[in-house]
Amino acid sequence: MRFRIRDLPAMLRTPAGRMHVRQGIAYRSWPLLSPLARMYRRTLKTRVIAVAGSFGKSTTTRAIAAALGVPEHNSMLSNSWFWIALALFRIRPGQRHAVIEVGISKPGQMKGYARTVGPDVAVITAIGSEHLRSLGTLEVTRAEKSWMLQVLPASGAAVLNGDDPNVMWMKEKTRARVVTFGFGAACDVRADEVRLDWPRGTYFRLTAFGEERDVAVRLLGRHMMYPILAAVAVSHVEGHALDPVLARLRELAPTPGRMAPVVLPNGVTVLRDDFKSTLETVHTALDVLAQIPASRRIVLLGSVSEPPGAQRPIYQALGERIAAIAAHLVVFNHDFEPVWSGARRGGMPKTSVTVAARTVHDAAEALGQLLLPGDVLLIKGRGPEKLDRVRLILEGRRVGCDIRYCSLRTQECEKCPMLERGWEGHRVIM
Repeated sequence: MRFRIRDLPAMLRTPAGRMHVRQGIAYRSWPLLSPLARMYRRTLKTRVIAVAGSFGKSTTTRAIAAALGVPEHNSMLSNSWFWIALALFRIRPGQRHAVIEVGISKPGQMKGYARTVGPDVAVITAIGSEHLRSLGTLEVTRAEKSWMLQVLPASGAAVLNGDDPNVMWMKEKTRARVVTFGFGAACDVRADEVRLDWPRGTYFRLTAFGEERDVAVRLLGRHMMYPILAAVAVSHVEGHALDPVLARLRELAPTPGRMAPVVLPNGVTVLRDDFKSTLETVHTALDVLAQIPASRRIVLLGSVSEPPGAQRPIYQALGERIAAIAAHLVVFNHDFEPVWSGARRGGMPKTSVTVAARTVHDAAEALGQLLLPGDVLLIKGRGPEKLDRVRLILEGRRVGCDIRYCSLRTQECEKCPMLERGWEGHRVIM
């Protein structure tokens, strides 16, 4: 969260600019707050569960909190710098559990976060391509994130994704008990017989520490069962009975922007997956879309975050895959040709691929001409593209904000003070 002092007057003229300044100040307060937060942590008897990984952290954090009966709060999913200190300061004496999401953006951060948080339980969701530009390789990424396990006491627990070899590599980095979750037969907590129940959620067969249950949850898709499995594993470690935990998890709603269905007034269902767009998450979203019974499936595709390798073949392969799943493809905010050529190679007619130029209003206009009752629209793009504005326009909301990039990660578009008013000629600094 960076800005120049000379930009300050322009930023203070708008509510979003003032919010950006506040976040920048909070970002810079970490060197002062972290030792205070570390000292406060040492006074607590609260069991702290830390959640780290390349993706799936937010839903996993919410699932564990729900399973343990920990109330959610507005900044629960803010996962770095000041927000980690704030999460610790929120813990009150006598509180039994706290769940803290931890994210990084460059080497060296996780070690400091881990020592400050001092977890009793560490959950690692997955290792993927999200930080390849800043960390370089998956080997560097896993080594960086393994710090959360290295600080665990011998009496603690490492709850690991048993299907991810880069996560399982970390088990040698801890002296704590290791508990695994996933779909593999060797996992301590595993799911089988997964079945999508669109749009209500997902069914699966749970096996956990010798017990079996048929489970229905509101989260959508096979990959969204990992947070549920992690929550069951943590709950077992913390001594909670299985059935009350599952009852709480059945009520867990999708996290906004992470495979969250929204029904529009015209009978179209939007599947929001606009918070993050690493290549792995694009493919898992398409996996779910392929299973959805719909009159037609339509995809609005933004940019891939930190694509692992040459971009052209990645976008060509995505276009080809989308052609096998969807009736129409709308391409937003990046080079149109590779996606178009891939879709054509996959058999999609030229007339079924649309380029939406560079604004959310262009995308909404293109989709408005396509969508019919019974259609399902997958919106998939990078968080800073704020593609949820397209959904809000299609809902009939007034959207005056048309900036291409927004760094207010903690602000949902529908609650942003700039959504309707727009920037009104103000200089945009993000």
